[in-house]
Amino acid sequence: MQSQFFKNAPFRLSVVLGVLAALVLTATVVQAQDEQQPKPRTLGIVLYPRFELLDVYGPAEMFGNLAGRVKLVMVAQKAGPVASTQGPKVVADYGFEDCPPLDMILVPGGFGTLTELKNEEMLAWLRGRAEKAEIVMSVCSGSALLAKAGLLDGRRATSNKQYFSLAVAQGEKTDWVKEARWVDDGNRVTSSGVSAGIDMSLAVIERLFGKETAERIADGTEYQRHRDADVDPFVKFVK
Repeated sequence: MQSQFFKNAPFRLSVVLGVLAALVLTATVVQAQDEQQPKPRTLGIVLYPRFELLDVYGPAEMFGNLAGRVKLVMVAQKAGPVASTQGPKVVADYGFEDCPPLDMILVPGGFGTLTELKNEEMLAWLRGRAEKAEIVMSVCSGSALLAKAGLLDGRRATSNKQYFSLAVAQGEKTDWVKEARWVDDGNRVTSSGVSAGIDMSLAVIERLFGKETAERIADGTEYQRHRDADVDPFVKFVK
């Protein structure tokens, strides 16, 4: 029996080596596939007291449907719950100090904008992070914050039509476009008020991931897009 064991030893060794080779090959293939998969972009949505709910949740809904391609994080000056203009709170995953690298940034508007325009810590953080971000976006009066931080100097931009003068006052070096629903100026993309952030988000998604993806998300959320960036039906409210 012992001789039979040693007689079959070479065969058994070849089987073991074959299994090990297969495992190594499989691991190599999986690693190669992982390396070919693009790393998800991290989108940081900036919260501050009295932000506008739809400014945050509209874009979050659109980008949040890009599972595996975009990772959403909520950021505020301090981590924890932040109250919106409408009352409900959103929990900030990170504070400014421990926020991870961000590929994209979105700044909402809201009545809290008036306070944040005087918040140098917010403005300084936006300046520092914008330098490293692929795209910086704003919704509504969020563009006033970007302008105040100097991030729209020499750029085309738009804002909420009912508070348009607020944004204009923060950026004398900005080319403000009254008629636009949203304005895409490369790595700066700004939208008009509240629901316009959804149209802007879908336009950015289309730019990054293709028209079919943007259309699928719009259909899946049963949202009827405004497709012309240069036409905002609410321009009549410009003050």
